[in-house]
Amino acid sequence: MKALVLGGGGREHALVRALSLDPGVTSIHSAPGNPGISELAENHVLNVTDGLAVTELAARIRAELVVIGPEAPLVSGVADALRDRGIPVFGPDQEAARLEGSKAFAKEVMEAAGVPTAKARVCRTASQVSEALDEFGTPYVVKNDGLAAGKGVVVTEDRALAEQHARECGRVVIEEFLDGPEVSLFVLSDGLHALPLLPAQDFKRAYDGDQGPNTGGMGAYAPLPWAPAGLVDEVMESVVRPTLVEMNRRGKRYQGLLYVGLALTSRGPRVVEFNARFGDPETQVVLDRLATPIGAVLQATDTGGLGGIGSLQWKSGAAVTVVVAAENYPGDPVKGDVIGGLDQANAMEGAYVLHAGTDWEGSGGVKASGGRVLNVVGTGIDLRQARERAYEAVARIELRGSFHRTDIAERAAAEL
Repeated sequence: MKALVLGGGGREHALVRALSLDPGVTSIHSAPGNPGISELAENHVLNVTDGLAVTELAARIRAELVVIGPEAPLVSGVADALRDRGIPVFGPDQEAARLEGSKAFAKEVMEAAGVPTAKARVCRTASQVSEALDEFGTPYVVKNDGLAAGKGVVVTEDRALAEQHARECGRVVIEEFLDGPEVSLFVLSDGLHALPLLPAQDFKRAYDGDQGPNTGGMGAYAPLPWAPAGLVDEVMESVVRPTLVEMNRRGKRYQGLLYVGLALTSRGPRVVEFNARFGDPETQVVLDRLATPIGAVLQATDTGGLGGIGSLQWKSGAAVTVVVAAENYPGDPVKGDVIGGLDQANAMEGAYVLHAGTDWEGSGGVKASGGRVLNVVGTGIDLRQARERAYEAVARIELRGSFHRTDIAERAAAEL
């Protein structure tokens, strides 16, 4: 199988790495890719939201599977363009991707499907915002209705900050706050059949102790030793299958990956959000644990063969990923600084580096080009060993002004 992966971040590096370990995948292409991905795939310069350009590239290289990593191409209809040409694609069509592209639409679908989620109101005016904030109280939860690269949510006790975020977004969804730990569950779907992956947990706040602004994610780990027994089965029955049925009822067959963001509240699991693609950085740890070759599984979401796969196989042990972020992230991150220590980090036993926001530097080195620069993954027999290896590898990275959280998976590892 020839595969083309769209995107150039840490999630896409993890996908390329997983495909490279699949004996059924004969060659891998990436657009635009990054320096790390280039070691495993042939990179192509391309606007990944341009359906025609993507389709032409896929046809030229005779791709038998196109994996869409980021959300923007999905919402732009790139999957539609590929399917129109008969090219197998991993990712939902434009209309189905509205589950991520519009928080309001997702809430509408959840309500119609009877999915347990937070109470919410869609607001367009300052008066509607004020009424909703009064109704739900603190902490205030204000979500941009559209795409915001994982940073469109503000959770705050500060009324002025909540109102400011609403003004900046325009149309927002304001929700009641959901208590309890959050869990990310990825589910593969061909529209009729659904296959869950391993649950993971990510860390959205920029600094230790869940302090600071929301980010795209500062680290993640899997598996979750503290997760309630039967959690995945419960979510599949109460959330995933009703959602797929409702989408089919609306004529929007959902093919690809459904990301279910959950809060395990005192009243049971509640959906925080849906996304239409693999989450970042949870993908980096979930795919590390996957033992089943991934290529045919992703392709089956398009061809309708997911029901014949049965269940996925998982490696024993654990994985932890720590994000190395650029100075000033998530505001205006400093870019252009040269990164050192990559070879040393990759040489560590049980650890490796995935590139998230990097580019080539003029002299042949690698430089920072984004806010989240690297994902350092540690693996081990348990979370303790995995996080030790991850942080030992992080210590070998050299990037001026960079920072990382030091508490990724700390509590879960301490409770083993």
